[in-house]
Amino acid sequence: MKLSKKVVLLGHFGVGKTSLFRRFIDNEFSEEYKVTLGVQIKKKVIQLPNGKELSMIIWDTEGHSNSVEDTRKSYLLGSHAFIYVFDLTREDTYKNLNQDIEYLKKTYNNVTVKIIGNKLDLVSERVIIKQLKELDVPFDCLTSARTNKNVQRFFLDLAEEITK
Repeated sequence: MKLSKKVVLLGHFGVGKTSLFRRFIDNEFSEEYKVTLGVQIKKKVIQLPNGKELSMIIWDTEGHSNSVEDTRKSYLLGSHAFIYVFDLTREDTYKNLNQDIEYLKKTYNNVTVKIIGNKLDLVSERVIIKQLKELDVPFDCLTSARTNKNVQRFFLDLAEEITK
């Protein structure tokens, strides 16, 4: 039996949502920055450890500059997971993160919410972890779409979590 789950990437513009999306689905990375307008949707079929297949339908949404509340509600409805992406090199992309996460958890209380700090290849991992802890910024994983660090593992772990 094939399962199907909707996963939505959220976050400010320029944080690397599309790069993570392309890295996971197509194992590609491009240095060219192209703004996502609206939403781009792709599917990846994953073989789960229990032998089942999961069709992970990933929605790459346009970035916002203020709050996740600016995201079209139609993009969020029916989701099984939200991945909130922030840029480790731009504090403005995570300074209101706690408010955005609280909004998602309150408004969509049955949806898994994960937080990724992206662009790990551009910072010192030890220094950025210390800074995030000092600023009380929660995160589930630090990734680099460019180098593929932690990208595949994160999505596969998420696939297992949302199918339990």
